[in-house]
Amino acid sequence: MDGVLLSLATDLLKQLGSITVQQAQQEINLIVGVDEEIENLQYNFKMVQAMLNKFEERRLRDEAVKLWYDKLEDAYYMMDDVLDTWKTAKIKLQIQKEEEGEKAAHSNAPALEKKMKKVLSFFPSPSCCFREVDNVSVRHEVGHKIKKLNETLANILKGKQEFGIDLNSQPERVERLEITSVVDVSKIVGRNEYKDDPLNNLLGVGSQQESNPLVISLVGIGGIGKSTLAKLAYNHSKVKDHFQKIMWVCVSDPFDECKIAKAIIQELDPKHESLNNTTTTLQALLLIVCDLIKDKKFFLVFDDVWAKDLSKESKKWEPFKDVLTYGAQGSRILVTTRNEEVAHMMGSAKTHIISLSNLTVDDCWLIIRKIAFFDENIDQHKDIEPLGRQLAGKCQGLPLAAKLIGGYMCNKRRKEQWAEVLENSLWDLENVQEGLLVPLLLSYYELSSVEKQCFLFCVVFPKDHVIDRFELVIHWIAQGYIDAKRNMEMEDIAEKYFKKLAMRSFFQDFEEDEIDGRIKSCKMHDIVHDFAQKMTEDVCLTIKGDEEVKINFKRVRHLSLIVKESFLESVYEAKNLRFLNLDFMSSKIVQPNLFDNLTCLRTLHLEGQFILELPNEVEKLIHLRYLKLSCYEIEELPESICNLCNLQSLDVSDCWYLKKLPQGIGKLINLRHLMLRDSGQLEIKSFPKGIGRLTCLKTLSYFPVGKGEEICKLGELEHLNHIQGTLVIYGLKNVVDFGAIENTLKKKNHLHGLILSFNTLEEIDSESEKEEEEEEEEERRRNMEKDVAILNALEPPPRLEFLLIGLDYKGTTMHPNWMMSKLTYLKTLFIGACPNLERLPPLRKLPLLEELKTGNAPMIRKMGDEFLGIDIEEEEELSESSKNNNNKDIIIFPNLKSLEFYALEKWEEWTGMGGTIEEEEEKDNSANAFVTNNTPKIKIMPLLRSLKIEGCGNLKSLPDYLRNTPLKELEINECPILEQRCERGIGDYWPYISYIPNIKIDDKYVQRDGQLPDNIDSESQPSSSLFIFFVSSFFLFRSDRAFSNRSSDSSSELMFIKFKIKSLKLEIHVASYCQLTQ
Repeated sequence: MDGVLLSLATDLLKQLGSITVQQAQQEINLIVGVDEEIENLQYNFKMVQAMLNKFEERRLRDEAVKLWYDKLEDAYYMMDDVLDTWKTAKIKLQIQKEEEGEKAAHSNAPALEKKMKKVLSFFPSPSCCFREVDNVSVRHEVGHKIKKLNETLANILKGKQEFGIDLNSQPERVERLEITSVVDVSKIVGRNEYKDDPLNNLLGVGSQQESNPLVISLVGIGGIGKSTLAKLAYNHSKVKDHFQKIMWVCVSDPFDECKIAKAIIQELDPKHESLNNTTTTLQALLLIVCDLIKDKKFFLVFDDVWAKDLSKESKKWEPFKDVLTYGAQGSRILVTTRNEEVAHMMGSAKTHIISLSNLTVDDCWLIIRKIAFFDENIDQHKDIEPLGRQLAGKCQGLPLAAKLIGGYMCNKRRKEQWAEVLENSLWDLENVQEGLLVPLLLSYYELSSVEKQCFLFCVVFPKDHVIDRFELVIHWIAQGYIDAKRNMEMEDIAEKYFKKLAMRSFFQDFEEDEIDGRIKSCKMHDIVHDFAQKMTEDVCLTIKGDEEVKINFKRVRHLSLIVKESFLESVYEAKNLRFLNLDFMSSKIVQPNLFDNLTCLRTLHLEGQFILELPNEVEKLIHLRYLKLSCYEIEELPESICNLCNLQSLDVSDCWYLKKLPQGIGKLINLRHLMLRDSGQLEIKSFPKGIGRLTCLKTLSYFPVGKGEEICKLGELEHLNHIQGTLVIYGLKNVVDFGAIENTLKKKNHLHGLILSFNTLEEIDSESEKEEEEEEEEERRRNMEKDVAILNALEPPPRLEFLLIGLDYKGTTMHPNWMMSKLTYLKTLFIGACPNLERLPPLRKLPLLEELKTGNAPMIRKMGDEFLGIDIEEEEELSESSKNNNNKDIIIFPNLKSLEFYALEKWEEWTGMGGTIEEEEEKDNSANAFVTNNTPKIKIMPLLRSLKIEGCGNLKSLPDYLRNTPLKELEINECPILEQRCERGIGDYWPYISYIPNIKIDDKYVQRDGQLPDNIDSESQPSSSLFIFFVSSFFLFRSDRAFSNRSSDSSSELMFIKFKIKSLKLEIHVASYCQLTQ
């Protein structure tokens, strides 16, 4: 050990210069003892956390306690930074070891020399060389910080007596129970007298003399239910039928004219080009609005309108009022506001202002009861009702307060629990926001310390912001709120916290996934947002533009800053900043000083449509966990970003022109979510070598298989076994070593969707219409065999639910061993763009397959028993099997519900086990069964509901078994022979298909709901050979973004596959909509 100390002393003296021997010894002792000090610091960190939890309630009532509490909280975050610095140094050393090991493995150095180069511990060895001074520097830095922290903490604890703090006192708490479900109040309570008022005003005929548009206002205090009544009117079927255009726009405070104009355009035309940051002036935006509503009867809701300065705000609204007069007579605007003067400002006459009064105690009790007791019979809890009504009286008639109380009392069934809440001293606090403070505090204080942090973080989002659940979860993880557990992922833990907050009514306006019912996004009520803002007023700031701010930035930890022209340099004082949302509206440059000063950041969202590059100094953000870049013009990232070894989430999905990932991305060993642009033209055509080292990765939407020495090969995907949702693999034709890919997908148990594209991204994006070059026969044969071998080797994971194969698959057959035996969970299968495929694989044994689609396979000529998975030998086996099973029915495609065929140009014949329909006309096949000589029934597609055939010009027959399927929808387009045979009333196939309720031939309904449509022409919808089918986000691109999963998984979280015929060639474009938002 003496040798080590001597080595350290030598290095330190070089750094410290001419200091005394005693000082040098102290420095050495400080460095040598860092490991023990770290352990002590970790203990103190947990102790301080417990003290903060204990005194949080008292800080609201006692100003002295608040001052002491703030100092302790600042020390807590400083301790966290020091511990994270130490952890970061260890991670960097781990990465260094791995890199040295890789270099040694590829070098020809003698074994002994390789061994000497190994780093055996974080503490430098006696033979340390000069490059290890950095390790000594870290120990020196951390040691001094711990020493200073200990002194700070001692002073804070010593000063507790001055503030009258008793560490032994017990905080006032009410019993906290685990909540497991989200409650939704399905009916509006206590508003019967108001329900029809907005509706009657909206649907009234009116006169030519009335103002156009007519403005109706709902006025009442916060939490009274204005928006709820507005939604009731907005969603009413009569309103939707009465108006040509309906729009909902959240206004809130402050009023941003351009934002409101864009919100109106978004409602009128979600795909309008002006929404892509191409139009920024109010004049241009309002002209677009004018054009979109001209001569159309519209209904527009302006929700939550404010006006702190009536004269100033009134002038801002004038251009909107002028433009909205261009709508047709009878148009209506519904305004919700807390201020009657605002209603007059917006143009409401006194007769068109509806003032909402508070709910009665009975109504509040009804809301509380519905939430607290779910569907239980209240008669079982008669002893609680008097106490419940007293609580209802404390809600002061506010529906939101009643909801909060109901959520808080959920699962509390003992009379003593209700009495304890009534007697809580919080009710003695001065009323804030007309009675909402106490219900909010009751719910807030019942949360755990982690849940409180998660809730208060949400204040970083502006009012009325649609909060994406996936993004919120990774924010919480980035801020360090979520501790990993041995048997539970951090994302899953965060999901539990989200559900608890949702149940407590801290969130509202939920948007749910249509398939699995999970929440995709939500909002916070304005008053709940105000409450969170009040609780974080010293540490969370939003600064817009170049406004002058007089505030002490030293305590600020969350900051949203919009930079119009010049950067606010006082922000550099916020040394403890942990969250920064920075929007450069016009600047092309990100100041390097930003990264020199704000080194404690955990989350950085950098936005700017003109930013061209990210400075190398970004590597100084050593604590960074989440980096989101919304920089549309940026083309590459600096290599220094790979030194952010703590980075967990990298979101570059809004970097439209980003062409490549940094070469050293493999060093980001803690990366869990890599969000790339996954719709439209994908600019990143290949990944750098080393992606396989990102073994924590959970979110990855696509993987391109590349060529070249420094390009990532498919084999690296084998190590990424935590990927969730749906994965697209492009460029399978580039695979060389088939043996190396056998285990690539097998262990990805969280993967539910898979797309296997043999085309490369370059080929998919190419718009060239050139004919493909003629291949030599030998080369063509090799390519066919190669693709078959690749597909056979690439066995997917067992729980796959969606699979697409094709996109230039050259094989003549598609019969991998795994397709029949491994895909027991598969529900949806697409086979498309297979130019040489001669027959479909036998799929009859897939037990859960519900949807099968095939397109652009021009070499398929016939479909018969092989499609059903039956040849002569198999038929004999089925017969023998049926005997052994006591003649039990055998079911082929047991769960298939939807079957579609597109652009099978040479397909002529589709037969069944008994042939075509006409060949089976004389046979009696009852109950959808093919009867063999052994009497068991072979049922084929007993659940089939929908059949679509399009672009199969030579098809002339249908199989016998179709006549016995329970089809509800039949669609045949661009199949002239088949269309003639299916012609209503006169086609020879009509008697066999007429039982199908809905039949569409040549893009026209010939039968709808079993009847001849009144006006067939009005039912037609031209297809122009363009087929678009939408696939549920549950299967596609939820790498999500959903963890079970944008998400992956997403909104509108949908993926579409577009089939488009061009010169007898069907091109497949795969794209996805993932919010999304992030």
